[in-house]
Amino acid sequence: MKSILDMTINEMAGVEFDCACGKHHKLDIPHIAIGKGVLPQILTMAAPFKGKKILMVSDDNTFAAAGQNTLELLEGEGHQVKSFVFHTGSEMLIPDEKALGRLFMELEPNTALIVAVGSGSINDMAKYTSARTGIPYIIVCTAPSMDGYASDGAPMICDGFKISFVARLAYGIVGDTDIMKDAPMRMIQAGFGDVLGKATALAEWKMAREMVGEYYCDTIAQLVEKALQKAIDNAAGLAKREETAIRYLIEALTLTGVAMGLIGVSRPASGAEHMLSHYWEMYYIAHKRFPEFHGIKVGIATPIICQVFELMADKMPAEALEACPTRRQMEELLAVAGAPVLPTDIGIERELFRESLVGAWKVRNRYSVLQVAVENERIEEIADIITERIYG
Repeated sequence: MKSILDMTINEMAGVEFDCACGKHHKLDIPHIAIGKGVLPQILTMAAPFKGKKILMVSDDNTFAAAGQNTLELLEGEGHQVKSFVFHTGSEMLIPDEKALGRLFMELEPNTALIVAVGSGSINDMAKYTSARTGIPYIIVCTAPSMDGYASDGAPMICDGFKISFVARLAYGIVGDTDIMKDAPMRMIQAGFGDVLGKATALAEWKMAREMVGEYYCDTIAQLVEKALQKAIDNAAGLAKREETAIRYLIEALTLTGVAMGLIGVSRPASGAEHMLSHYWEMYYIAHKRFPEFHGIKVGIATPIICQVFELMADKMPAEALEACPTRRQMEELLAVAGAPVLPTDIGIERELFRESLVGAWKVRNRYSVLQVAVENERIEEIADIITERIYG
């Protein structure tokens, strides 16, 4: 069998292998189709559900982007499909108790398959619903905006807090680059920001292995590093919507999801940069403000965490420092892709920013570079230095 490092993303569906890390890795996603013009492959994935009820869920934007075509394909093949569209208008769909409850209300008895057409929120609600009901789901990706297509975590808003619930992996992933290259540019930039966050996440994973003996898998780390590099090498093409750049971006996002699925934790793809992003998002939602796309915030947070590594260099293991890029490198890559670079670019006020640096380490129970700064009683000093650099 091919090494997973030599496989294409589509060849990874259902893969399992004994790893040098000592564990047996298995990816419980039976179908992956990513590439140009792959939307019709949903018919192959849905074939076992012929004659059974299918719920297709989308919102106004994603129905126009791919939902209409998906519905026509399924109905043309004789499938029994109920289409439910969240009417959000120009607002962002928030995956909270209200939206999730609405989705459950649309779920008819004996539904055999859920087809989710969308990206972050739609995907998260579908996988959560799938996990709670046992109904498999297929995700039709409409934007290369985040890495959750192939992961088993479902970040949801509950009582105003962002909580990552354990959900289930997709039965099938359909990522047609003809659809995703036409996504709003802000969503493409968000996807790139989410990918860049893997650079600090991987450095932090190595840090946690050396400092607290956390489990680490070199094969999985290499898988994410390889995907990250392809996306970085094609960053300039994203601003031009080049098909190759979009393909490498969605492959990188899906591969990091695959990495999480293979080891059952999000460590290869999520670190302190995500903690900052979640902190800002919870604040914005609590104050009834537009929370900005997840990946935009992760992208902005990544060079900030790079600077925390730099300021904590004397306490960092050499391997972690070597793995972490510089703040300037990350800021330059964001600029090349046309993405926001600084927290001020998305309206984060000085007080909120400093508060997030001091408190974001508590967002989730995971050993982070921010926690190292807290343990060494340097988090306040670091927060002042970075805040002063950005806000003056």
